[in-house]
Amino acid sequence: MKYLLLWALLVAGTGLAVLLACRAPGAAGPNGAPSTPPGPPGDDGFAALRRRMVDEQIRARGVRDERVLAAMLAVPRQRFVPEPYIAAAYEDGPLPIGSGQTISQPYIVAFMTEAIRPRPEHKVLEVGTGSGYQAAVLAALVAQVYTIELLPELGQKAAALLAALPCPNVRCRIGDGYGGWPEAAPFDAIVVTAAAPTVPPRLVEQLAPGGVMVIPVGGTHDIQYLLRITREPDGRTRTENLMPVRFVPLVPGKR
Repeated sequence: MKYLLLWALLVAGTGLAVLLACRAPGAAGPNGAPSTPPGPPGDDGFAALRRRMVDEQIRARGVRDERVLAAMLAVPRQRFVPEPYIAAAYEDGPLPIGSGQTISQPYIVAFMTEAIRPRPEHKVLEVGTGSGYQAAVLAALVAQVYTIELLPELGQKAAALLAALPCPNVRCRIGDGYGGWPEAAPFDAIVVTAAAPTVPPRLVEQLAPGGVMVIPVGGTHDIQYLLRITREPDGRTRTENLMPVRFVPLVPGKR
């Protein structure tokens, strides 16, 4: 079945916005039948590496959500790294993707995904598209994914790759992640993939009651912590410190 890639190029105060629709890898198709795994024929040459990654790096460290483990097993991580690093795609660490950014360590992607407690009916915002890998993992687990990237050279490449998989439940935008995606709010969960010095209040405001955000907080040269922030039904927030981490900084757009 062919899927239509819908691009909208909008010049606004926050810059260029790029929207698209994409199918989640392994998600159900319009008739309820599962779609085929992402990637072209021959992609499964990496299946053994993916299985080892899930078993030795992710499951062994305590990630237990079977849906998250299945998504990590299904999404072809090698498609999201630059060609010189394909052989290292399933190693236990981050990799450079250009423009001073990285694709996160597989375990961190899985841990953050499990931490939002994803459900099939959820609508999730990702701040920091980067390579598109985290968005593809989320797309296998939830109904809708909205993802924002500040850097056009990364965001447009990730959008094209997500469309090629395909993943019609992902929408991508080039813009300032600190502002979130207010017209699509509220979100059941927000995943921030770069470290902010403090928790951005506009993102908290875009959480639905009972919604959860995971975000690394701390300066570039300071100790950073991965926080889980839950918005209670009465509007108050509850914060949990999940672990120390190291992320690239969440850079604000030009004001």
